[in-house]
Amino acid sequence: QVQLVESGGGLVQAGGSLRLSCAASGRTVSSYAMGWFRQAPGKEREFVAGLRWSGSSTLYADSVKGRFTISRDYAANTAYLQMSSLEPEDTAVYYCAASILPYPPVPTRGPLYSSWGQGTQVTVSS
Repeated sequence: QVQLVESGGGLVQAGGSLRLSCAASGRTVSSYAMGWFRQAPGKEREFVAGLRWSGSSTLYADSVKGRFTISRDYAANTAYLQMSSLEPEDTAVYYCAASILPYPPVPTRGPLYSSWGQGTQVTVSS
């Protein structure tokens, strides 16, 4: 089982930027897919972005495409979510997750991820 710890959340004005980090430990994540999800109050958890740790597969939700970028640092065993042009609708608790499944390359469904971080709050003020 891999352990995940998110950081980087906070309060930002609309139009601003934040970078979230997801540090992985406990196991090598080279065969994993990493995903970012978010959950706003009163709403269901939704997929935001994901990547296959090895390879070039990335996937974004339509709502963040062109504004968010997912990346990883192999040496640091850390995944990132660079968020730009933030909108109040992006306010949520953001979670990173890891999936050991080899397929699909980037799962978008939460139950396909076996490890989750504790979450980090992102608040975008208007």
